[in-house]
Amino acid sequence: MKNLLKNTLLFIALGIAFSNLMACTNSSTATNSQKGAVIEVAPNASTNANPINATAPEIAEGIYPAAPDAILKTENKDLEGNVLKIEDYKGKVVLINLWATWCGPCRGEMPHLVEMQDKYRDKGFVVIGLDVDEESVEEINAFAKQMNLNYQLGYADPKMVSAFIKLTKLQGIPQTILVNREGKMTGIFSGGGQRVIGQMKEAVEKTVNNG
Repeated sequence: MKNLLKNTLLFIALGIAFSNLMACTNSSTATNSQKGAVIEVAPNASTNANPINATAPEIAEGIYPAAPDAILKTENKDLEGNVLKIEDYKGKVVLINLWATWCGPCRGEMPHLVEMQDKYRDKGFVVIGLDVDEESVEEINAFAKQMNLNYQLGYADPKMVSAFIKLTKLQGIPQTILVNREGKMTGIFSGGGQRVIGQMKEAVEKTVNNG
């Protein structure tokens, strides 16, 4: 009986640890998306379609869904307190990433974000990391130096966070949305892990090279 109880507790602990490797949340309410999910946005999604539910037979070919105004127009802030809006980056490929310094899976994917920023910088690619917590500028700058971050950082406005949650159904981080040069979504990624990172890299490469 003692061994059974010990094994049961070990199994539960491992399950919790695995979940924490895939996504972080500072809330007691987390969805199954914490396991790490890729919501693939095919180039056949109607601008009026929900990208999560859009399927190829239902929509016109060659059109990606437009990013919601709450993603494009929300006035986030950079670390200097200046307004940071995604629509101001029109003409560039933008990878918007929600993160926090205390999030393990966020840390795990950051070297890949750094790699992609370096690789595609000259092709008009921009990574924007928006902190979801009220961490100080000093804390974020120290963290960015420690992690060798080479991309734009700022603070996510609650409207931006709400827009992400509406799309991903995940109340946790990391969460990432890829927007092409025309303001259309070509990838939505929730949670962390190698599968999600791999899919993200593929989507970025395709979007940067194909528009």
